[in-house]
Amino acid sequence: MADQQAPPAGPDLSQGVMPSEFSGDMLVGHVGDEDVLLVRSGSEIFAIDAHCSHYHGPLAEGLVDGESVRCPWHHACFDLRTGEATRAPALSAIAVWKVEREGERIFVRQKREQPKPGIKGAVDAPARIVIVGGGAAGFAAAEMLRRQDYRGSIVMLSHEAAAPVDRPNLSKDYLAGSAPEDWLPLRPEGFYADAGIDLRLGTEVASIDARARDVVLAGGETVPYDRLLLATGAEPVRLPISGVDQPHVHVLRSLADCRAIIASANGARRAIVIGASFIGLEAAASLRARDIEVHVVGLEQRPLERVLGPEMGDFVRALHEEHGVIFHLGDTVTSIDGKRATLKSGGVLDADVVVIGVGVRPRLALAEKAGLAIDRGVTVDAYLETSIPGIYAAGDIARWPDPHSGETIRVEHWVVAERQGQTAARNMLGQREAFEAVPFFWSQHYDVPINYVGHAEKWDEIAVDGDIAAKDCLLRYKSGGRVLAVASIYRDVASLEAEIRMERAAR
Repeated sequence: MADQQAPPAGPDLSQGVMPSEFSGDMLVGHVGDEDVLLVRSGSEIFAIDAHCSHYHGPLAEGLVDGESVRCPWHHACFDLRTGEATRAPALSAIAVWKVEREGERIFVRQKREQPKPGIKGAVDAPARIVIVGGGAAGFAAAEMLRRQDYRGSIVMLSHEAAAPVDRPNLSKDYLAGSAPEDWLPLRPEGFYADAGIDLRLGTEVASIDARARDVVLAGGETVPYDRLLLATGAEPVRLPISGVDQPHVHVLRSLADCRAIIASANGARRAIVIGASFIGLEAAASLRARDIEVHVVGLEQRPLERVLGPEMGDFVRALHEEHGVIFHLGDTVTSIDGKRATLKSGGVLDADVVVIGVGVRPRLALAEKAGLAIDRGVTVDAYLETSIPGIYAAGDIARWPDPHSGETIRVEHWVVAERQGQTAARNMLGQREAFEAVPFFWSQHYDVPINYVGHAEKWDEIAVDGDIAAKDCLLRYKSGGRVLAVASIYRDVASLEAEIRMERAAR
């Protein structure tokens, strides 16, 4: 039997509703077959599309903050007046609807013409901007430049073979086989030409001549710039063991990597994942979804303990074991001979496919060669500008002064990279906007999402609210009584509230 479309939610807003029908700040209704969200902010009522433009998250289950609403799933944020996606990971605006009052009743009948996004304008618009990198930060910067009505030249140099894709999906639904490939591009093929973005794929940058303000390509061509954004990202750590160059042994970073894993997984009976990292465990879950026996080999005694603590580490291990994953912890692979992997403990595992997920390292060679200040990453100020004026850095390579932890930090989170790209874009236009976003990431393990807000490299207390085993919990990572980070499972509003508290505390 064919799937039937779900009926529209809530009351028919074209017939009007009373203010008393609001149970809180939001009310989901519909106009025709489209779900519409009414939002009360102070004395005003707004009407917007009911779903996030990122992964279709239900905005009614999120949080209203002034004249914006935040998505419960991945913390995207939308302007209630314009529908603009003001915070990644959402990049596309949502529709806004016209709200009318007749007596005491509130009516919504038609969409408004899409308002223009909030454009601060260029204070010091350069003629030429070059972006090195085709990942989250680089794409978000290019897209934001055009959204800010920047009319100058944008050249985007990417060593990738494919246009920018939704990288988190590569270890999640796409690898699991539950998402088609056409979900992956961040924008359709024609976007770059239409937006006047000169995207050059498969392009290697050899050096940066900061004095001449030129980017030098591997073939010798020079690309001049007035402002430059380095968003070179990170590359997977490759184990220094024999056998890693075989065709069934993979790392997972790019679309090409993911396609290769899927090709190896077709017809495979057993897989080895080396590394109990977030990427490794998400890959393990995705391979289990393909009904492949999965063995995870990791040096740690508990998966994810360094980031989430012992109780969450035990929970994650138990969750994967419930789904059939077999762990070999406190161990590592010393060689791969054909389809046979030898463990340091002396054991041997046979596998048709091997995925190495032991972390990544920032791609710093260009920055180092250009003479930029380096400290376990590219050192940037609050505006994401490097030690050389006119050169900015964002994403996995950037080490910035985090106002929430009071430390200079570098993180490898997709959402952080996108938000830094957006901030860098505005700053390259002279807007002088400090990067103050609270770090955020999410990880998916089967049907269990884990959201993490903040940044805690160490802590002296983990306060647990709820029941981890019941998949209903919020954990606060504290140092000296101060909350540095919060992890949660199915506590979406509490996670958003924690994010807002951290933002306000930093201000």
